Amino acid sequence: MQDHTRKRGPRPTTAQTRQRILDAAAEVMERLGLANATTKEIARSSGYSEATLYKHFADKSELFLEVLRHRFPPFVAELAALPERVGRGDVRATLCDVVVGAVPFFRHGAPMLGSLFAEPALLRRHREGLDAHGAGPHNVNRAVAGYLGAERDLGRLTPDTDPDATAALLVGACFQRGFLEAFGGGAEGLPPLDRFAADLVSSLRVLPRDAVDG
Repeated sequence: MQDHTRKRGPRPTTAQTRQRILDAAAEVMERLGLANATTKEIARSSGYSEATLYKHFADKSELFLEVLRHRFPPFVAELAALPERVGRGDVRATLCDVVVGAVPFFRHGAPMLGSLFAEPALLRRHREGLDAHGAGPHNVNRAVAGYLGAERDLGRLTPDTDPDATAALLVGACFQRGFLEAFGGGAEGLPPLDRFAADLVSSLRVLPRDAVDG
């Protein structure tokens, strides 16, 4: 395969090369599923060599994580910003924002990740790769639980709020909704996402009475 860096014309910048690789990786992962999205296929789709891929990304797991951060619905950045929202704004609004961000993220990722479960060896390698980068699906629950715990300690949630259990309920419901949308090819027959978010947050019963009634 001929590498784009060898073609005539201006040499792409590092940022341009990374963007082209990320675009190709996102397209291949969505089209083939993560199990079949080899670095060879991503390189072919991007027009670069595999050697060029490895100059910009340490391994396939790092490339996948960058796709999550920059080519998926922007949920990863929203999770990272949760500590900045502690004690600020309306807790219910923040939790609704989490739901509205999580559902499209899970809907987009479910088909891509699903193929891994048919290949146990690939799933194990992918899991090990994510562990090496300190990443994984458990971090979603951790981020939400951390936010809930901090708000409880400030008295903005009921004192008996269990952050881990509440995060599991919230994130689990979002994952199910995302899976149903992916399986059904859309949200037909499901309540609008903003109403789903509001109903889900209210059902958790963690907001003080005055916050619910206000």
